[in-house]
Amino acid sequence: MATDTAHKPATHPSAPARTGRRGKNPIGAFGVLSHLALLVWAILIVGPILWTFLSSFKTNTEIFGDAITLPASFGWDAFGRAWEKAHVGQYMLNTVFVVACATAGTMLLGSMAAYVLARYTFPGNRLIYFLFVSGMTFPVFLALVPLFFVVKNLGLLDTHLGVILVYIAYSLPFTVFFLSAFFKTLPTSVAEAAMMDGCSHTRTFFQIMVPMARPGLVSITIFNILGQWNQYLLPIVLLTGNVEDKWLITQGVANISTNAGYEADWPGLFAALSMAIVPVMIVYIVFQRQIQSGLTSGAVK
Repeated sequence: MATDTAHKPATHPSAPARTGRRGKNPIGAFGVLSHLALLVWAILIVGPILWTFLSSFKTNTEIFGDAITLPASFGWDAFGRAWEKAHVGQYMLNTVFVVACATAGTMLLGSMAAYVLARYTFPGNRLIYFLFVSGMTFPVFLALVPLFFVVKNLGLLDTHLGVILVYIAYSLPFTVFFLSAFFKTLPTSVAEAAMMDGCSHTRTFFQIMVPMARPGLVSITIFNILGQWNQYLLPIVLLTGNVEDKWLITQGVANISTNAGYEADWPGLFAALSMAIVPVMIVYIVFQRQIQSGLTSGAVK
């Protein structure tokens, strides 16, 4: 008994000490550097956006004065001038229509192509897949001249339909690449059970597989919206200066930037930039959880 009582005090005090040491999670040098890097990165990203918003409320004198000062007064005159005089409202409506149609077409065609390439084996499967993927390596500006003549010969130059078709074509490679990898992670037993119950391939895809692939579809949809909304080279080639009423938001902002050198309405320029940034920020903030879950679900499953 004496041996047991002498042995117990030696074991029990040491156990909490080890637990306490394991519970601590000190931030090492690498953690400090990573946090500093993230802080610098956040400042570099948020700083210009915040400065753009504040500059839309300033006057020309304040803009070219001290850059970090707040506006003397917060008025919406610059937004009114950008919306009416620079026709930013019309350009935004055109952009919403083009991006909505192009994204819908991209997701419909891309999801079907990715599903077939991921779940069915047939001769030429890998060849078709690599042809889609190779489109991501082709820079847009290299195809501008032949693309101009192709769209012109089709009679779709200076039309929104021509821009929509080109947007779909340039968005399909990444969409197929992303969704084909995602469809491979989905269980095959559900699709096999649906086929045994009499579902056709089309019904199985739209009613069974598409709902299961919702996180990936939402993620790639947001990416396509962001990419097509910020596109500048394609609209400026396919929508010339003869059809200003069909211009997109990037063309409208660029036009304000060109005229700003003569009219010196810099607050109107920054107001137009703010109106172009806000919709994209809202879309990302609302769907950021879906984007993150879509990017990580393929790795977790």
